[in-house]
Amino acid sequence: MPGVSLANAWRKHGGRRVLLVLFFLIPSTHVAQEGTSNPERSVRPVLSLSLKEAVALALAQEGDVRVRLAEQQLRQVRAQRDEVRAALLPHVEASFGGQSRTVNLEALGIRIPFPGFHPFVGPFTTFDLRATAAQTLFDLSLVRRLQAANTGLNAAQIDLERVRDQVAGHIARLYLTALRAEAALATARANVALAEALLKLARDQKAAGTGIGIEVTRAEVQLTHERQQLLIAENERRRAHLELLKALGLPLEREVHLTDALTYTPMETPTLEHALRTAWHSRADYAAQQEREAAVQLAYSATKWERLPSLIGFADYGTIGSSIAHTVPTRTYGVALRLPLFDGGRREARCADAHAAWMRERMRTEDLRRQIELEVRTALDSLRLAEMQVKVAEEGLQLAERELTQARHRYEAGVTTSLEVTEAQTRLERARENHLAALYAYNLARLELALAMGTLRQLLR
Repeated sequence: MPGVSLANAWRKHGGRRVLLVLFFLIPSTHVAQEGTSNPERSVRPVLSLSLKEAVALALAQEGDVRVRLAEQQLRQVRAQRDEVRAALLPHVEASFGGQSRTVNLEALGIRIPFPGFHPFVGPFTTFDLRATAAQTLFDLSLVRRLQAANTGLNAAQIDLERVRDQVAGHIARLYLTALRAEAALATARANVALAEALLKLARDQKAAGTGIGIEVTRAEVQLTHERQQLLIAENERRRAHLELLKALGLPLEREVHLTDALTYTPMETPTLEHALRTAWHSRADYAAQQEREAAVQLAYSATKWERLPSLIGFADYGTIGSSIAHTVPTRTYGVALRLPLFDGGRREARCADAHAAWMRERMRTEDLRRQIELEVRTALDSLRLAEMQVKVAEEGLQLAERELTQARHRYEAGVTTSLEVTEAQTRLERARENHLAALYAYNLARLELALAMGTLRQLLR
């Protein structure tokens, strides 16, 4: 089975090279069906899945619901931007009307003191076919609002990348958890095999007359304990697979075969300065927050510029007459200068509101910057500590294996009792658990560092 590997990747930034952490080297994918040696599994398709493929499934068009929600949010923000932009584009309308009227001149205040004068005029018919257009020629407030809308659209686009990063991190954690469950199951099976071998040894020693019944009973108790731990490990593995399938949106009855493995490969840890510079340059959430701050700043500027005059151009052209066959063309065009004078203080209130929103976003940007620094520092410390834990756990595992080998030889030679072998067996199991926990912590620390630096999805491509 191919394992999870690390490498160093270099990319340019500001004229200098920044060290990145290659998180996983993923093998190619394939979906296969296992052999028919197991009749229960042969009828169920088995999905061979690597970490890279798992993340790709989650980020697909019909993948994680959070990605789909973010895509709909982006469409909504784009529509809002188009609505703001419409205020700066020409407005053109066409109309056609026909009417028949009678007019009471006395109702209009027209009185003619002549005998026989009738105050009613009509009926008369009017037909009018006309096109009208209006165009904003100068309005700095609308320009600023369009700039704010464009910046908000950029923030929504980057925010979609932030959501994808979150989903990728979530899937990677679940995949690591499943890898740990797989390794724990393999360890439990190895412990059962060891307990069975020691039980056979105790029975052979008793049959040869060099052992006693209590040693056989002790070995049987230990084997029962290991079989119980094996059942627990099998259940945890199935639970981890179900969690992964649910997150990927796959049927829960699907069988999964993880093609990666929980391994340790030494790596060169990036410096704090490089990690922070990469994080501030690559983190989608930080870039989106900066765009949101810029958007509300532009909105505040647009509100202030509402005090400036605006210039509107207008025109209409059409034909009007008493009937469709008897019309004459008419036109109107001109410009209008609008100067806001007093609106009851609403503009000042909007300015205060926009300024407060700008200050909030500035505070959020600074807080997020400090949070990113905290995450990077914590991830680096965790990675260094996990690397030391792996080395100590490997040394402890080697010593425990050596101790058990020596204890078995001493027991076979009749120098000691099975109690020494059982104690050595217990310490070996603990060493295996410590080694597995150290490997999981190390790979999880690499994942957290890649997420803190904002480079996980780029390195999984």
